[in-house]
Amino acid sequence: MSMISVEEKKLVIPTYLTSEPDKNPLFFKNRVYQGSSGKVYPLPITEKIFDEKTDVEYLAVILENDYLEVTILPSLGGRIYRAKDKTNNYDFVYYNQVIKPALVGLVGPWISGGIEFNWPQHHRPTTFMPTEYTIEEHEDSSVTVWVSEIDRMYGTKGMAGFTLYPDKAYIEITGKVYNRTDIPQTFLWWANPAVPANDHTMSIFPPDVHAVMDHGKRAVSDFPIATGTYYKYDYSAGVDISRYKNVKVPTSYMAYHSDYDFIGNYDEKLQSGLLHVADHNISPGKKQWVWGNSDFGQAWDRNLTDEDGPYVELMTGVFTDNQPDFTWLKPYEAKQFKQYFMPYKGVGRVKNATIDGAINVEAYNNQIEYTLYTTEKHEYVTVIVLKDGKQIHSNKVATSPKDFVKDCFDFETDEFDEHFEIQAWGEKDNLLVAYQGFTKVEQPLPDPAEEIPAPDKLKSTEELFLAATHIEQYRHATSNPEDYYLEGLRRDASDIRLNNGYGMYLYKNGEFKKSFKYFDQAVQKQKWKTPNPLYGEPLFNLGLVHLRLGNQSEAFDCFYKATWNEDTQGAAFYQMACMSLSKGKSNEALDFIEKSLIKNTHHMKARALKAIIDRLLGKDNRSWLEESLVIDHLDLASYYENYLLTGDKASWKKVMRNCLNNYLELALDYIHFGQYTDALDILNECSVASPLVHYYKAYIYCLKDQKEEACAEICEAEKQAPDYCFPNKLDEILILENAIHLLPESTGFARYYLGNLFYDKNRYEDAIKLWEESAQQKSDFPIVFRNLSFAYFNQYDDVEKAQEMITIASDLDPTDARILLERDLLSAKAGKSLTERMALLEERMDTTQYRDDLYIVYIELLNSLGKYNEAFNRISKRKFHPWEGGEGKVSNQYMYALIEQAKKLLRENPEGAIKKLIASQSFPVNLGEGKLPNVEDNISNYYIAKAYEILGDQKQVELFFKKAASGTSKPESVLYYYDQPADTILYRGMAHEALGKLETARSCYYQLISYGKKHLFDEVSYDFFAVSLPATVVFKDDLNKNNQIYCRYLMALGNIGLKNFAEAKKELEHILSIVPSHQGAIRHLALISEDEMVSLNN
Repeated sequence: MSMISVEEKKLVIPTYLTSEPDKNPLFFKNRVYQGSSGKVYPLPITEKIFDEKTDVEYLAVILENDYLEVTILPSLGGRIYRAKDKTNNYDFVYYNQVIKPALVGLVGPWISGGIEFNWPQHHRPTTFMPTEYTIEEHEDSSVTVWVSEIDRMYGTKGMAGFTLYPDKAYIEITGKVYNRTDIPQTFLWWANPAVPANDHTMSIFPPDVHAVMDHGKRAVSDFPIATGTYYKYDYSAGVDISRYKNVKVPTSYMAYHSDYDFIGNYDEKLQSGLLHVADHNISPGKKQWVWGNSDFGQAWDRNLTDEDGPYVELMTGVFTDNQPDFTWLKPYEAKQFKQYFMPYKGVGRVKNATIDGAINVEAYNNQIEYTLYTTEKHEYVTVIVLKDGKQIHSNKVATSPKDFVKDCFDFETDEFDEHFEIQAWGEKDNLLVAYQGFTKVEQPLPDPAEEIPAPDKLKSTEELFLAATHIEQYRHATSNPEDYYLEGLRRDASDIRLNNGYGMYLYKNGEFKKSFKYFDQAVQKQKWKTPNPLYGEPLFNLGLVHLRLGNQSEAFDCFYKATWNEDTQGAAFYQMACMSLSKGKSNEALDFIEKSLIKNTHHMKARALKAIIDRLLGKDNRSWLEESLVIDHLDLASYYENYLLTGDKASWKKVMRNCLNNYLELALDYIHFGQYTDALDILNECSVASPLVHYYKAYIYCLKDQKEEACAEICEAEKQAPDYCFPNKLDEILILENAIHLLPESTGFARYYLGNLFYDKNRYEDAIKLWEESAQQKSDFPIVFRNLSFAYFNQYDDVEKAQEMITIASDLDPTDARILLERDLLSAKAGKSLTERMALLEERMDTTQYRDDLYIVYIELLNSLGKYNEAFNRISKRKFHPWEGGEGKVSNQYMYALIEQAKKLLRENPEGAIKKLIASQSFPVNLGEGKLPNVEDNISNYYIAKAYEILGDQKQVELFFKKAASGTSKPESVLYYYDQPADTILYRGMAHEALGKLETARSCYYQLISYGKKHLFDEVSYDFFAVSLPATVVFKDDLNKNNQIYCRYLMALGNIGLKNFAEAKKELEHILSIVPSHQGAIRHLALISEDEMVSLNN
């Protein structure tokens, strides 16, 4: 048996650095990310990526056996950075030789390559941040590297163990998720391996996958041969979308259903690939994502790597089959699972795979041919082929991970159908892999998902409860569960589910007093005819509220009665143990915690509490701690208790990794346990400068009745820099309120921090009040005025007051580019003139140039004011970094500048105009964007035709008018970067007109007018199934106003086509009176005003 090599070493990797995160708290209430909420608070966002690379050292852990070499980077989200098959030197996951982040992640930077482990949402919020790690060596000579972290957004914990075994060519992943909180949480888990892509690669889905679905199951396609329209791309000719080369646009698809345990990728040229194997009963998620094999995708390839080319993301979901698709974790619940990744060779389109091997079998020309690969060396494997249960072929073959075995034999059949089965058996009569054939039959495509109707449209209180919980469970970005709870309670104020659900919604927002009413109503209804209800959740929740409100006796009684119910017994005994130990009742606490652990032995906080009680009672807790660290190899409390037991401080400090959140979470645990001195000791070891450390210590001193020390800590907290102090834990409400209560006249920052927390939790009035008080005490602090700006705008529609606040903030810190961006955005919303907006940006040009989005605003103003040459020159001299899903901003300005330049050249220099117009149809590398293959260049082609008209080249005139006339003439809403702008329909119509197709032209114009009139007064809402609305904007949008502007614009365009210039001018001027920066209106009003349209249509 070979041995496993494990090495911790520094790897030097060329890296494109990022800026420091933005220090302004960001509250995104309708941002959509990967189909669910794009909220980021309490995490800061990083939006600037530098263009020069430098060598950076990363701590890596490298596992190696005879077959595989696996490199793990704990400092970058605990990802597998590289996985190489040593037998053929093949990187079976995509090896990106440079760290080149792009704005793809929830909070900004994201890198391609390796295997990313996405949890508790997709993509992992901390994918570009460090994790804890440790190494475990096993008696069987296998080695595991564990990585973990506590999620800052919701407080759950996730970890992955990467195990390599001697003599086996696979990586075993042990995933663990644990809800450390006292409230239900949701999560998903998608392991995301990237694989190299080229014209020879294909994704290998199981043979029973006949349909795939988009994010949110909003769209469906046949698979592997797509025959309809998917992602607005026409596959009607029948296209194999399992092959990378055939997918031209950014595309996600997820298997609708499969009874198989594998998914893979294969390179036919190299005869090598990757397989993932996991029990499909808990790992149903099978997904492929590509940027698209076209100019658009190639631009993203360049954004993410220097020389390693395109890749495919082959995602594998556990407890999830779609994105978004979240699973519940009850309070203190833990889940554990295994996944396996392995290289394979020669087998091609795998028919079945296990961790022991992969097999393919085909029948043709009266022959049956099979290919077999195994993940372990076998002196002989017995391959048996059965027909209707009777053996028709058998042979013995030697196998090894170094190669594959192929064999064939004669048999009169051309189809390996349900009558046939192939089996591969190892030397110990263990079944390695088998495949039962089946006949593919036509199956109907599943229906796409439907959006949840408005509350008043649902028929029953049950539907309202299910809708509310779905919105919460899936973290829906633009729907509010409260609307559904309240409608249900309006219909039946005593409904147990709705009262308990709404009570928990309020509790999670820190509205403890309000939640009490609803939990109490749920409990009272439960006891309508019996004091002993079927389930204990409402009573347990009532106990939580009593505890938060300081009602110790009532809380204890609620928890004790909740132990009568199986569903809450473990959690309730845990709460009672905490309360008993806080009162010094160690033996009683021990009794309660042992009862809690009977229900849930993997409840790590309960295990820590037992270790503490044993220590206090003088018992030896060494074996208990060892057992705990087998369950969670990176449990912070177990390491701390081990330090107290053995004096091994270094090991504890290593897992704490100087992470502020780790210190705060651990200190809170010990506060809940009533171990205040330990909590202080833990915080004293934290070397991260943070106000929260001192507020926590002040709170602990108050619990110890040491008010003088508490006040000193509050004063120290108020002296600390406020950067990145973004509290969000429920306990931090009490901690900050305690500080404000003790020193009401000198806690301006505490009010700011608590206001942040409340605003995040939708407590807007409370937040605004605190921010106003903070602004009075901290009149030189710009961010609190900036916060008041968006709060006044979003909550009170007070544009004037919002502008006053953002102006104060911007003048206090003229170098803050985020604040300047928001000041300009607010100016645009207020309808300020373009020249006034430009003057401010030019006055602060150093700040304006710092951010891409702010600089693009400046370029847009240049274009809108007719300074096309300057706009183009500024675009040409900068490298831009778009957000995924936010493409189009700089490329639109690039096209606008060139087309408007060309129009000015049209009569005097048509050849020069043509050059510019042709240039507008492809994007230079520095834009960071590429063109989608299904986007038409109607406007530029129209003007090229006009230029050739002036040159007298009739053949080219006809060619380009035909190009300009191509595409759909049916208007629709424009929300995403891949939506075709409706302006193009005007130019299609004019092109048809120029070609003599007057009826078709008039149809284009009337469709624009008809759409505008029909939808002008629509009540507009966000797309329920939106996948990506990545804009990092804190001001709300007026969707109805935007829709009216859009509809009036279409009506104006239609009237331009019909030569109703007066009517068109009226609409365009109306638009510009509301939105002075509307570029389409500016462009077409200029045409009308200059009487250009007459000449263009002659």
